[in-house]
Amino acid sequence: MSECTHDCSTCSQNCSSRKPESLLVKPHELTHVKRIVGVCSGKGGVGKSMVTALLAVLAARQGLKVGILDADITGPSIPRAFGLKEKAAGSDQGIFPVRSVTGIDVMSLNLLLENDSDPVVWRGPVIAGAVQQFWSDVIWGDKDIIFIDMPPGTGDVMLTVCQSIPVDGLVLVSTPQELVEMIVEKALKMAGMMNIPVLGMVENMSYIACPDCDRHIEVFGKSHVEEIAQRYNIPLTAKLPIDSKLAGGIDKGMIELFNGDWLDNISDAIYDLIQKEK
Repeated sequence: MSECTHDCSTCSQNCSSRKPESLLVKPHELTHVKRIVGVCSGKGGVGKSMVTALLAVLAARQGLKVGILDADITGPSIPRAFGLKEKAAGSDQGIFPVRSVTGIDVMSLNLLLENDSDPVVWRGPVIAGAVQQFWSDVIWGDKDIIFIDMPPGTGDVMLTVCQSIPVDGLVLVSTPQELVEMIVEKALKMAGMMNIPVLGMVENMSYIACPDCDRHIEVFGKSHVEEIAQRYNIPLTAKLPIDSKLAGGIDKGMIELFNGDWLDNISDAIYDLIQKEK
C-alpha cells in the first residue's frame, strides 16, 4: 500500500481520513447571498407559498435585498402572488430573475413557460436538475437573503435542495388538523436528518377573527402548534388567520400590499440571522 499523500482526489482507498464529497452546487459567479431560508411543508395545500411570499415582503420592508427561488416546479404560484407577467430573460452569462414592484427578485418555472397554465410533466431527476439550475445558472447578484419555496412533502426534490444548496434554516407550514400535524412531524424529522435548523413553524388557517368582537374562532379545531414546537425545540411559532383580504391580495398579484403582524417574530429572527457572521 502506497504512502498516504492526504489528497483524497487521487486515491481510491477508503480510510478514516477520507472526508465525504460535498454535494453542494456552486452558485453563479455573479451571485453573492448571505443567507438562504427554505419554507416547506409535509403536504401541499397548506399555504407554504403564501408564507414564503409574506416573509419575503417583510424582509424587503426591513430594507434587505431579497430573492425568491420557486422550487415548487410542478405547482409554481409565486409569480401569481406578485403579479409578475414579464418572462425571465437570459444572456451568455446566465438567466436573470424577474423583479417585483418593490424590488424582490423571483425565479420560477412559470417565468420560463410560454403559458402559465402549461403542465410540467417531468420525472423527478429532471425537476431536481431544474431546481439546481435555478441556483447555479441564475444571476441573483448581491442578496441578503433568498427564500426557497420548497415543493411539498419529503421527497426527491426537497432532498436535492437540502443537499445541493446551502440552506441556513427552515420555516415549516402546517394547518390545525391532526393529520396534517402528523405529516409535518415527518418534515421536522427530515430536517433533523439533514442537520438544518428549523427557525419557526407557521400554522396557516388557524382561526377566523370575528368581525364584531375580534374573538378567534378555531374552525378546524384546537391549535397544537405550540405543543409541536415545544416537542421539537422549535424556537418560534406563528398563526395565520383565514383572511379573505389576504387571499384576495394573492389572487390579484398584490401580496406586497398586505397588512398584518402575524409573522413579525419569525421575520425579525431571520433579520437577526442575516446580521450574524457565518
